[in-house]
Amino acid sequence: MIPILKGRIEKGKKIFDNPSRYLVQLSKLEGKRFELILRQEKSKRSLDQNSYYWAVVVEILRDHFGYETYEAEEVHDGLKLLFLRINEDKGLETMKSTTKLNTAEFEDYLEKIRRWAIKEHNCRIPLPNECDFEVAL
Repeated sequence: MIPILKGRIEKGKKIFDNPSRYLVQLSKLEGKRFELILRQEKSKRSLDQNSYYWAVVVEILRDHFGYETYEAEEVHDGLKLLFLRINEDKGLETMKSTTKLNTAEFEDYLEKIRRWAIKEHNCRIPLPNECDFEVAL
């Protein structure tokens, strides 16, 4: 697993959120060459996106496919299986967690679901600005 260390830059200096984790990773690389990639951290999916997903997307598909209310989690798992499947080394397949997606990745996930729903199942899912839903706090 590749460690991801987060922090900020202040006056040209790196300030790590967890400096001890940084030191542990440094010790593991002692005497070895390394590659350092710096990039701006992206925001996690927003509360608006999450609320829209559960209140609109999952609910419409749950109703369309005839699932009971308590089976919304099954719809969610099925969508992840369809659209967030990743192949790990050695043929092991896993699914990304929606909680780990940034706002752009989550919107891409939502768009794939909307396209699939209309194309494969003639089920139109409205865009967030076309419907009312409450934002869960």
